[in-house]
Amino acid sequence: MTGTAGPVLLSVNVGMPKDVSWKGRTVHTGVWKHPVAGPATVRRLNIDGDGQGDRDGHGGEQRAVLVYQIQSYEYWRSYFGRDDFGYGHFGENLSVDGLPDDEVCIGDRYRIGTAEFEVTRPRVTCYRVGLRTAEPELPALLVGHHRPGFYMRVVHEGRIQAGDQIIKTRTGPYGVTVAEADALLYLPGRDPARLLDASRIPALSPGWQGSFRDLLAAAQDTVPGWTGFRPLRVTEVVPETGAVSSIYLAAPDGSPLPAARAGQYLTLRIPGGGPPAPVRSYSLSSAPDAGTYRISVKREPHGLVSRCLTGGVRAGAVLDVAAPRGDFVLDSGTGPVLLISAGIGVTPVLSMLHALATVRSDRDIWWLHGARGPREHALAAEAKALLASLPHVHEHVFYSAATPAERSLAHAAPGRLTEDTLRALAVPADASAYICGPAPFMTDIHEALTGLGLDAARIRTELFGALPSTNPGLTGQRRRPPHPPPGPAGTGPEVVFARSGLSVPFATGRGSVLDLADACDVPTRWSCRTGVCHTCATPLLSGDIAYAPDPLEPPPDGQVLICCARPRTDIVLDM
Repeated sequence: MTGTAGPVLLSVNVGMPKDVSWKGRTVHTGVWKHPVAGPATVRRLNIDGDGQGDRDGHGGEQRAVLVYQIQSYEYWRSYFGRDDFGYGHFGENLSVDGLPDDEVCIGDRYRIGTAEFEVTRPRVTCYRVGLRTAEPELPALLVGHHRPGFYMRVVHEGRIQAGDQIIKTRTGPYGVTVAEADALLYLPGRDPARLLDASRIPALSPGWQGSFRDLLAAAQDTVPGWTGFRPLRVTEVVPETGAVSSIYLAAPDGSPLPAARAGQYLTLRIPGGGPPAPVRSYSLSSAPDAGTYRISVKREPHGLVSRCLTGGVRAGAVLDVAAPRGDFVLDSGTGPVLLISAGIGVTPVLSMLHALATVRSDRDIWWLHGARGPREHALAAEAKALLASLPHVHEHVFYSAATPAERSLAHAAPGRLTEDTLRALAVPADASAYICGPAPFMTDIHEALTGLGLDAARIRTELFGALPSTNPGLTGQRRRPPHPPPGPAGTGPEVVFARSGLSVPFATGRGSVLDLADACDVPTRWSCRTGVCHTCATPLLSGDIAYAPDPLEPPPDGQVLICCARPRTDIVLDM
């Protein structure tokens, strides 16, 4: 019933997570909510009797309670021609009369019963609301029709029940409504001033604040220097250690190559290794604006491409190279910076060190590197010379398998970088940190730094090989190496998953590139699966795609939303 004098709580809805079958897989989800009879107790993290299946995407202090309006229920009943939507059907905890998304602002506070709440963010676009309503495109529709609903945190615990009046107790700053915040994140045509306003709202959940800051930064970024692959000439191959060689690349006509950002990588396609030709990515190890590029490659015992680059490629060879890419890049701040690496992970942070030396930075720079010993310590002399040119540096090298004499000569400490050694070094807690090395090393150092008080949002890591999956709610996932999909081979364009080292033809009826990746056990990252959230945005290194459905906002140049993309031609994806 609508039309009351003020906002009213119509229903309190709860539900515990359960397993649901979806596309041949199992989803553990709490999106099935049902009305509560009588009063319900609201606590800081939840309502009694309620739960979330995926705590990464739902629940917690900033998402304790989800609100949806009866006016939007009526809208969707008309839109879909359905009359079976009941309270809780959209996964909300509170079904309300009033509180429209285009009037409620982030930071507004409301008292319901004896509890008080604060609006923290719009509903996140998630495929599970489409699963619950049997309307797969609903996540996109919620955004496109400006009816997402919103989350609230619990300011004061208490008891609530259907029929309670909803009384506004505070107005949020900047006047950014739920619908406006949702559009700022997911739709094109953003106003940078409003992005900045939204990022400054104290009540806005930290994840959304970070997303808005990233959008502001992205507006200043340059697009890749060229599309697809272009031929670059190898001008020199220089052995750095017994296993590492540096490959210098230049334009065949001698013209300067576009500047990279310190920390970015190149993707190379190696002729003669296929078909299809293998594709691999390597960090730039040179100054980002040198006019040429340098990568430093470690020869792996069973690495087809690394053995080719370090042992088979000679000056004069021509390689196909995609433009510098990657968001593991040095910030433009003035605070302390930690450049932390192990082994060949030194390459992107060395590029950052070059950038700092080029501008004679007066930042407090910490250079922390681990290696087995001097014979495995690539580019050591170069790093030391750069550090010597800077005014405020702290250099700490660790050798885990060296003699005392070798450590003494290099002024290296014994052992490895650990939380204990970082604590003993007294690294600054207000620093920005950049970490590159083996995956276990990066995980350990990330945890160590957060344990020492560094803000996790200021700790960046670079991982080559397939990125970790983001598949919200799926359970019982087997970890298998990427492989061709089951069944007959497709006859469509070739899809190359570069990081996974897999190339397969696209099959008619496969659906999307994401569906193909899932079938191949290629690690994937997604949430909405309808072209809204951009979680699945992936660098498209070459080729052309078509969308169905069209995304609400196209991804940046050089990227593709794999959840709704199909290949028009052979494509190479950085995944």
